[in-house]
Amino acid sequence: MIVYSERIKPTDYSILSFLEDLTHMRYQIPTFQREVVWAPDSVKKLWDSIYRFYPIGSILIWKTDLKLHNHRSVGGHIIADSDQSHDFKYILDGQQRTTSLLTSLYGGEIEGREGFDPFLYVDLTVEDVEDNDEDSYKERFLFWNDIDDRNGTYRAFTPRMKKYQSGLIVKIRNVMHDFGAVEKKLHEIGYGDYDNPVRKRLRNISDVLSNYRISFIELKGIEVAEVCQIFERINQEGKPLDIFDIVVAKTFRLPDHGTPGFYLREMISNFRKETGGNFINIPDIWYLEMLATLIIRNVPDTNIYNITPLYLSRIKTEHIERVWLGAQTAFKRVFDFLENHLHLKGPRLIPNRYFFQALVSYFYQNSSPSYDLLNKFFWFISFHNVDLMNSTTSLLKFVELLNGARQNPNIELGRFLIDKQSLRESSYNSKGRLSTAILAILANQQPYDWASPDKLVLNDVYYMLTDKPNLHHIFPVGFISSNPGKNKVDVNSLMNIAYLPQITNLKISDRNPIDYLHDYDKNDFDKTISGHLVPLEILEWARQECLPENGLDRFIDQRIAIFISELRKKLSDVTFDVIDTREIA
Repeated sequence: MIVYSERIKPTDYSILSFLEDLTHMRYQIPTFQREVVWAPDSVKKLWDSIYRFYPIGSILIWKTDLKLHNHRSVGGHIIADSDQSHDFKYILDGQQRTTSLLTSLYGGEIEGREGFDPFLYVDLTVEDVEDNDEDSYKERFLFWNDIDDRNGTYRAFTPRMKKYQSGLIVKIRNVMHDFGAVEKKLHEIGYGDYDNPVRKRLRNISDVLSNYRISFIELKGIEVAEVCQIFERINQEGKPLDIFDIVVAKTFRLPDHGTPGFYLREMISNFRKETGGNFINIPDIWYLEMLATLIIRNVPDTNIYNITPLYLSRIKTEHIERVWLGAQTAFKRVFDFLENHLHLKGPRLIPNRYFFQALVSYFYQNSSPSYDLLNKFFWFISFHNVDLMNSTTSLLKFVELLNGARQNPNIELGRFLIDKQSLRESSYNSKGRLSTAILAILANQQPYDWASPDKLVLNDVYYMLTDKPNLHHIFPVGFISSNPGKNKVDVNSLMNIAYLPQITNLKISDRNPIDYLHDYDKNDFDKTISGHLVPLEILEWARQECLPENGLDRFIDQRIAIFISELRKKLSDVTFDVIDTREIA
């Protein structure tokens, strides 16, 4: 039994003992720690901090018996044996510092810098300056390409080359392993005085190598989910430790004696390449959660009961292998339903991320899915006044409900409730569920451009080339600012928004809606704006050249009525109730 105080244990080690343990394969670096950006100045600054005995941050170590796919080498040095089968010590945070320290003292290879010599040197003639100096480290700590003058070709480096040849610039490794020889050479060239500043700096470097302690935080007896939380809280850059990366490392398998290899990251990457479309690039974690949803229902005795990090960490290679073939088909059917049945051109228009997990479970090995049911389910969850699918627990309840519909498609979704005031207050800048649902139902209408009524606004190219849909204020912000009238509703309400191409939007600018609508009023324009769920009364105002003082408020209330009417059609046979909390207030 692990003593509670040993679960998270601060400790420290000298630089040399840490690197010795690393080269003796006593630490592992998981493959998800793969974003090492080796920068010479950063390495020099790290050593300058050590030289000044400044802290360089803690290295996070996870002690566990869980075997993860790991890097066999760091900086060209072998640190892992593929046959290891004992307790592991994984470096979760500190790979950058570890690589810098290792290559500075032991040399090696730097990825992307072929032929670069990473051994670090120190110029003993650089004086110690005030602590607020920010540039001396660039002169004190050097790489060989800062010293080598190529036989006088690089004249700027010739003074350094002379210092190196005389013994005033020395390799830090030599200070560590052959201090006597370095000191002897200094004595021979005239630095025999023990108190000479050059001799003092040499002793300082030696003291640093012997006495500087690196802080460590060791985690032991802690499950993956909690490890992720701890990592995110102490990581200096605030970058979370992704449970997907851990599962990828945990389930990795090399081919062996007829057993195929297994690499989940590559499998998902290949699926994306083969499938295409606007939905393939949903986050990796969503793919993992979809797989977990399938494993929960279709693979017995897994001890996986939810899709939270705690349970995702329990996924094994064989669990994924059991569902992977059917999962790929189910993924494609989910994407096809969203893109070609609902006409939503990308994941940014999906109001609830859990739709992916719920739908994939329903489509998995389902030869006769009910698209009428799925349409109702989608709009019911998206627009309901209560966020019904806001947790993994509620998600799994709907998973069971949908799967029950395989035998009985006439399942009851329950009472649908919508609040008019919520629609009025939906924010143009918000990315919440209801706001996204409003944009989704507008996209679902497949709206046409007002300037070119034969051209769809939301085509594939349009959506792929923009970070967000180009939304147009039907009552422009500038116009309402100058002509507020008796309107009370916020001009940025999504009830005042329509999809229009940028060129049309720019032409309209801040003009009076009566004026610009009059310009477009031709060729069945009634039908065109109806496809945007826009009330036709605004067109009548344009034809009569008369805008009421409360035109925006009247327009929005009429548009809310159209939205609700459209939802009634989509939710036929569903108990449908409407409230207006503005009137209650």
